[in-house]
Amino acid sequence: MSTKRVRFTFPSELIKEPVIYKLGIDFEIVTNIRRADVRDSMGWVVLELEGDDEIIKDGLDWVASTGVRVDPVGGDIIEG
Repeated sequence: MSTKRVRFTFPSELIKEPVIYKLGIDFEIVTNIRRADVRDSMGWVVLELEGDDEIIKDGLDWVASTGVRVDPVGGDIIEG
């Protein structure tokens, strides 16, 4: 098992879609929301993902294919 920190940025048309839920269920990845800001026009979420490296990669590829922007996050996301 490994842990990866990422930031998802959602365009307005995807804000109400259960992308994080589907990522956890369909790919069996543990998702832990660390920070978020969701508005009508856009939203972002910083997540810790826990699972097998290859499964996390496949899951993130799927998330990106939905139109959600996926960016790596470094450092201490709790503090900053």
